[in-house]
Amino acid sequence: MGLTDGEVVLNINMEGEGGELERAHTSLEESRFNRTHCPGAVRQRAYIFDGEGSYYNKEWDLREGRGREFCWYHVELPKGNQKLSQSAKYLIDVLCPPLKLQDILSLVSNGPFCGHVDGALVFRVNSPGPASSKFTFRIAARVTENSVITVSLGRVPRLGFSPMGQSLLSEIPSVESPQNARGEQRERGGIVIREHVLEFLLTMNHSEEADNPVPKSVSNLVVHIIDTHVDHLQDIVTKLEIELDAVEIELDKGGFALKKQMLDDRRFPKMHLDLQRLLQVIAHGEQVFPRVKEKCASKHWFASEDIISLEELIGRLRRLKENVGFIANRVTAIQAGLDSWQAEQINRKLYYLSFLSIIFLPLSIITGVFGMNVGGVPWTEQRDPKLKDGFRNVLLLCVAMLLFVLLCFIIPTLYTRVAAWRRRRTLRKSWSLDRKSVLKRTVGSEAKGGYLRL
Repeated sequence: MGLTDGEVVLNINMEGEGGELERAHTSLEESRFNRTHCPGAVRQRAYIFDGEGSYYNKEWDLREGRGREFCWYHVELPKGNQKLSQSAKYLIDVLCPPLKLQDILSLVSNGPFCGHVDGALVFRVNSPGPASSKFTFRIAARVTENSVITVSLGRVPRLGFSPMGQSLLSEIPSVESPQNARGEQRERGGIVIREHVLEFLLTMNHSEEADNPVPKSVSNLVVHIIDTHVDHLQDIVTKLEIELDAVEIELDKGGFALKKQMLDDRRFPKMHLDLQRLLQVIAHGEQVFPRVKEKCASKHWFASEDIISLEELIGRLRRLKENVGFIANRVTAIQAGLDSWQAEQINRKLYYLSFLSIIFLPLSIITGVFGMNVGGVPWTEQRDPKLKDGFRNVLLLCVAMLLFVLLCFIIPTLYTRVAAWRRRRTLRKSWSLDRKSVLKRTVGSEAKGGYLRL
């Protein structure tokens, strides 16, 4: 039996004893750990939960739990410019066996998906686009009764579990004073935090050091995975809002150079494209997570309270989509303002150019007149009587053409003015007639002592 390039050749004699089957299974397990084509390319984390609120790190053996125990295996793909086929190779390297090719394809392919593959529930929210972009999100999960396998592109905040020390959020903060040289030091019973640390914490709705309850069942773990995905999207949207607010303040204070730089960098069209990618990810979640809820509702091991939690997450996703739409409208409005400013600058330059053309127009007329190749041009030595009327005829032709052009512009204007005057006259006449009729009816009603009919 030989192992080459991650391939295992098994020669099992089905008519032999059970020892040969056991040796083949042992060789298969050894090949799983020894055949790592890309060491360090992906990050792997494996946990086992006892079902009572405790968890432990375990080896990467891809085995399912027993009884109330359940296992979680997470693969973190690198964010780079690799192709989708390279990501599939990474997953084949760390998940096969026991997973098959159809499992790998269902986890790594682009687009939304939710269905059963080889007896397991598989769902994914993988957006197309360059893997290096911070607006490309990929999260996929394979769920069984006693194990969960997840794949993510890059790091998802709060997704994993790790023992935490003393949290910064549990400290009593203190205002930084000029005498404090360090970013964090205790003063009057509080911890001093610098401004840039506060700004970073304010950009995150869900801090890394916040409470992260340990799941007690597979259904709790599924809700935790989807919850962290929605939280990640929410944090990206919050950062976009803060960035957009800062840009609006810069535009209000900035001048020509800043606006010109933003137009040259195509900052807002790029931001609008990123927002469209983000909307695509949220739309994929709106398609997948309701189907996940429907399929999980039929599982006897999926708790009913976790179904309610999934409904709340779907509602959060829909509200997040509306918020992203508002941000996209703001970006469109800012870009429209910059386009209007650019058009104004172009019009101003054209005005200056028109002013210069007005200055040089009389000079061009004079040079054109005296450059005519006809007789009768004054201050020349043309004495031929047959040509003495040529200059006058050319001037008359120019005057006639000028009058024709002026009439083409004046007649529509005159027609518009006359039509407006006639409309005003008609309205004034009708108003005077109505006023007279009202006065007559008022006087008649007063004489009769009755009421005015309206």
